[in-house]
Amino acid sequence: MVSEPVSIRDESIRLGQFLKLADAVDQGSDVKILLAAGSVSVNGEVETRRGRQLRAGDVVGVQTTTYRVSVDQDEQADSGR
Repeated sequence: MVSEPVSIRDESIRLGQFLKLADAVDQGSDVKILLAAGSVSVNGEVETRRGRQLRAGDVVGVQTTTYRVSVDQDEQADSGR
């Protein structure tokens, strides 16, 4: 299964924020509904915590779509200066 890469600026991001960034949900309240329904997985395991920390390489599944967390290399280079 091919996963769609979604770049984050920092080394980690909360699951709820990631789902909004990936356009998997329209608004924050939709996250709670998806999690309660068991429609979200992280690295193949159902996840119910909106605050779950994600890092580069994690794979998030939302219904029939998967997203891979990746770090924006330009942001990483800028923060190292």
